[in-house]
Amino acid sequence: MARRGPARRAPERGKHRLFWACLAAPGILWLALLFIVPFYVVLSIAAGRLNQLFGTPIAVYNPLSWSTSNLAVAWRDIAGPTAYVGPILLRTVIYTAAAAALSLLIGYPVAYFVARFAGKRRGLMLVLLIAPFWISYMMRMLAWVDLLQTNGYVNSVLTFLHLASHPVNWLSGQPVTVVLGLVYGYIPYVILVLYAGLDRIDPALLEAGRDLGLSRARTFLRVTLPLSRQPIMTAMLITVLPMLGDYFTNQLLSGATNTSMIGNVIDQELSTPLFQGEGAVFSVFLLLILVVPMVYYVASTNRTGREAV
Repeated sequence: MARRGPARRAPERGKHRLFWACLAAPGILWLALLFIVPFYVVLSIAAGRLNQLFGTPIAVYNPLSWSTSNLAVAWRDIAGPTAYVGPILLRTVIYTAAAAALSLLIGYPVAYFVARFAGKRRGLMLVLLIAPFWISYMMRMLAWVDLLQTNGYVNSVLTFLHLASHPVNWLSGQPVTVVLGLVYGYIPYVILVLYAGLDRIDPALLEAGRDLGLSRARTFLRVTLPLSRQPIMTAMLITVLPMLGDYFTNQLLSGATNTSMIGNVIDQELSTPLFQGEGAVFSVFLLLILVVPMVYYVASTNRTGREAV
């Protein structure tokens, strides 16, 4: 009888796999239709040809007929003698890194407080953290435009406190405005992800650290911070990826060429006749850049899961 057990369980495992495969099928189909197919279309435009008469791109779906002309032009604009996209790409990385670091610096204490000290008010705190998602991103950025105008509340407060001798034109190509706008737009994601991770830390581990003679600061550094490494990585991934491709924040809060990001370049190229193919190449470049942290995150998550088992 003992030998028949595995044979009986094999069909059950097959049924379970079929069941989960059926549940995953709609998501896989949705992903294929809304990501894989559009990506292949972009790739076909990037490797396609140009209609010289109308200035429109011609998508080439056969990989054997793909051309590298758009790739050569795009690479020349990134690293050639007359390159103008390379500095913009570097600026995008700097802005994103600064905004992500500032988001983490602000969001971690907030998430830690809600997870550890909010108590009965935790539900209210979570509602207040989720509230920004009820307002569209465009409306939140437009609110910042109103606040940062020359006669806006920000300048009124700064001049009243004598922190500025005259109103500052925050909306005239100030890098700090773009970085703070990115932080304001994406920091709710950071706080919610960090809260979810910090809330799952077993309080018994913190108590064990205190029982071993660690101070509150050392307990945080030796126990809490290492255990929150994975939530920090998740929060950074969720915010850094959209920040790298963001163009709307800079367009609203600056609109100046000295603060342009790679997303603004792609938007401009795709909106200009004769340059859509090059814009498609830049889109593929950006996707390849985003794949690197995604692969690292997946590998790190799998490694952490194996270690936990």
